[in-house]
Amino acid sequence: MKERWCHEIDLITSEFKQSFGSLSVEQLNWKPNPNSWSIGQNIDHLIVINNSYQPVIAAIRDKNNKLPFVSKFNFLVNFMGQAVLKAVQPDRKKKTKTFPIWEPSISDITSNIMDRFEKQQLDLKILIKSSLDLLDKGTIISSPANKNIVYKLETAFDIIIVHERRHLEQSKEILKLLKN
Repeated sequence: MKERWCHEIDLITSEFKQSFGSLSVEQLNWKPNPNSWSIGQNIDHLIVINNSYQPVIAAIRDKNNKLPFVSKFNFLVNFMGQAVLKAVQPDRKKKTKTFPIWEPSISDITSNIMDRFEKQQLDLKILIKSSLDLLDKGTIISSPANKNIVYKLETAFDIIIVHERRHLEQSKEILKLLKN
């Protein structure tokens, strides 16, 4: 599993760099309309979300992770994990609103966004590699956005990867509009 996730992260990072690495700050911040995100905001959103898992895993390591009662029921844990995974699929037929803590942190993205993204992707791979013991135990976590949404750590890494693909596709759609 670890190898598959890390390989996907490398592919996604490479595709982001290839597709958007040469864009100007103006292009990174361009929005097709006021209610949508720019390419830069999509990238920033991924950085914000992926970083939000660090304290969750740190709390598990510190034995400071208090899970809600629903985490005791495997069918609920599996159901919630699969529901979130389905909601973040790249096909994007249904638009979903993110939790406030996962909104892009800024609206004027600076030129270093790709460097920040690439560093965060390396940090994510380190997090995955350092979590093998937790994965082997079938560790359950709460979503960083809502303590009552619980899923297995393995599912969390699947969600992260699929979610990155979703925003890669969204950003490619924005780029097409930008170039027209």
